Amino acid sequence: MSAGTLYTFIGSGNSYKVRLLEALLGIKLQHVELDFLADEQHQPTFLAINPRGEVPCLVDGDKMFADSSSILTWLAGKWGDGGKQNGPSSYWSSDLYEQAQIIDWLSFANSWVQYGVFTNRAILSYNGPYNGLDNNQQWPQEKLDVFLEEGELRGNYSLKVLNKQLDKNDWLVLGRPTIADISVFVYIALAEMGDISLQPYPNVLAWIERIKKLPGFFPIEGLDDALLHVERWKSAGRSAPRNVKK
Repeated sequence: MSAGTLYTFIGSGNSYKVRLLEALLGIKLQHVELDFLADEQHQPTFLAINPRGEVPCLVDGDKMFADSSSILTWLAGKWGDGGKQNGPSSYWSSDLYEQAQIIDWLSFANSWVQYGVFTNRAILSYNGPYNGLDNNQQWPQEKLDVFLEEGELRGNYSLKVLNKQLDKNDWLVLGRPTIADISVFVYIALAEMGDISLQPYPNVLAWIERIKKLPGFFPIEGLDDALLHVERWKSAGRSAPRNVKK
C-alpha cells in the first residue's frame, strides 16, 4: 500500500529527510523526481500541485503537505513502526508535551540550521543560496562572501547548541530517535559541503554515527564525501576549502 506520492529532488536534504523516514518506518511512497536545477519545480505542471514551487511535497489522497516538517509529522503520526497502520510511530508521540519538544527542534532545523549550514552548502556545492534568492550568478561576489560569512556564524552557533544538547543525551529529545533528529541531522551532517568543519564538535559527530546505524538508514550524496562537488565552489569565488581538510 502506498503511503502517498512524494515529489522530490535527489540532491535536496529536505527531500532526503522524508525519504529517510520512509525507510526507517518501512513504508512505501511513490517518488516523482523533479529536476530542481532545471527549475522544474516552478513550471505550471508542478505549481498546480504545490503553488509554493518547493520540494519535498507529499500528496496523500486529498491531502497535500508542502514542507518537510509537516510531512515528517504526518507520516510519523499516521504510521507505526515497521510500516504498521497504527500510528503514531516511535518517531512521533501521542503526548502533547512530547510533541512540543519535538516541534521545538523542527523549528531549530528550519531556522538556525536552514540559514546556517544549509546556506553555505547550497552556495558552494549547489551554485546558489536559494531560499528564494536564486543562484550564484544573480549576486556579486562581495554579497556571496557576506552570505557565506553569515552562514558560517549561524552554522557554528547551531553546532555549539547541538554539541551541548548531546553532551549527556544520545538523542535530541525523549531518549530515542524521533523526527527531531531526522530533521536536524541532514544538513548538519552535510556541513562540510559548505566548508564548515564538524571536527570541533565531538558529540555531534558521535550522534551522526548513531543515526547512520539506525535500521533502514541510507546515505545522501555528500555524506561520505563532503568535497564531492568542490569544483563547483569556484562559482562562489572559493577555489579550495578553508576549514575542511581534503
